[in-house]
Amino acid sequence: MESDFHYKSAFGGNDCSTAAYDLAEPVNCSSSVVFASPHSGREYPESLMARTRLDKKTVRSSEDAYVDELFSCAPEFGSPVLIARTPRAYVDFNRAPNELDPALIEGAPDPVWNSRISSGLGVIPRVVANGQSIYSGRLPLSEAVTRLEKCWIPYHQKLEFLLNRAHWAFGESILIDCHSMPREAMDGVVSGNGGIRPEIVLGDRYGASAHEMIVDGVEAAFADAGFKVVRNKPFAGAYIAQRYGRPACGRHAVQIEIDRSLYMDERRFRKNASFHAFRALIKGVTAEIAAMGHSGRIPVAAE
Repeated sequence: MESDFHYKSAFGGNDCSTAAYDLAEPVNCSSSVVFASPHSGREYPESLMARTRLDKKTVRSSEDAYVDELFSCAPEFGSPVLIARTPRAYVDFNRAPNELDPALIEGAPDPVWNSRISSGLGVIPRVVANGQSIYSGRLPLSEAVTRLEKCWIPYHQKLEFLLNRAHWAFGESILIDCHSMPREAMDGVVSGNGGIRPEIVLGDRYGASAHEMIVDGVEAAFADAGFKVVRNKPFAGAYIAQRYGRPACGRHAVQIEIDRSLYMDERRFRKNASFHAFRALIKGVTAEIAAMGHSGRIPVAAE
């Protein structure tokens, strides 16, 4: 079934524009919490599909499928939710704009050594999950710049606006950066966790991107719903948490990784029989997290 896979026709000759994201706003922003899903985009540009060596399913293997649907309820609880439409295989919003891979981008400046770039997971990815190459050749630097200008920059401009608005209105901002992880990602964690397989990984860059009380609250929300939660291993948070998390300034960022096998068939990219019940659980978690940002200050009207 490919009903959730979308080709995206070029916008006036370009593959991305304001369609890099969707934004769902509450009637009134009554919480300092902002939810975002940077890797759930599934509008695959025709130019990418014409050039990739991968089939439709394989090119989606880095996608956080259905995470946008899991957190789409956030506006009901006074929080906006920013949802990527651009797929991660095209532009990765959780990478710095200068993380250009010279092995893929012809003419890219030599970067400072970076494990993400060297493994092919720069801002313009060279590979998808399991190290499978997306392209058979290299891309010109001009194309990489265009993708950044028309996809990456609009997404981050909007995210920064939402966080600045929350900080202005409430004196703090709390970014909940929502992701999913393959079940196999936790295989090496089970033995070191008393034989218990974690279902949620919270990343706060070991305290650098969010105050401990904020992370405690997020963890409690998941634990209260019956989830097994760990912190920072194996995912401590990447560029987004690093950029937007400044706890000393009242700006907090927590990355959430959810075991996607709990709600979908990973091989077929289909929702499984548990999806709707799981989504109901996440709705309760979302409500509890949003409530953390109800500080009693005067809320601002939605944009």
